[in-house]
Amino acid sequence: MNVRVLLRIAAVLSLLYFLGHSAGMPWTPSPGGESTPVVGAMKSVHFDVSGSVRTYWDFYQGFGLMVSVFLLLESVLLWLLAGIARQEPARVMPFVVAFLIANIAQLALVIRFFFLPPLVLSVANTLCLGIAAWMARPRYAPTRS
Repeated sequence: MNVRVLLRIAAVLSLLYFLGHSAGMPWTPSPGGESTPVVGAMKSVHFDVSGSVRTYWDFYQGFGLMVSVFLLLESVLLWLLAGIARQEPARVMPFVVAFLIANIAQLALVIRFFFLPPLVLSVANTLCLGIAAWMARPRYAPTRS
């Protein structure tokens, strides 16, 4: 396995995460039942934010959609980086490390606030990026005196 393959796997995992996250919209635990009054309250409380009237539901939906957009962006960028890694794996390392750090932070949030499917995707993606970063590191040959 090489850096290119690991980045392509990470790109596909990010795409699956995007699809799963987007398919979960509106991201309520269950329609009806105990969530109905909570969602109703989120939709009914209006407040002014910098001259715009919004609800908690607007923020909830907006942030959920923003997560989907960034998951799709991650997928596309990792796919493109994999193409560069084919010729020059060390050249992509700073970008892979940046994605790795972001995915470690995301993994911590998933562990704290979410459930099994995003946990599995987060762990798998973080592992792919960690291994890719390790494999992409520049290797220096020892100098002979």
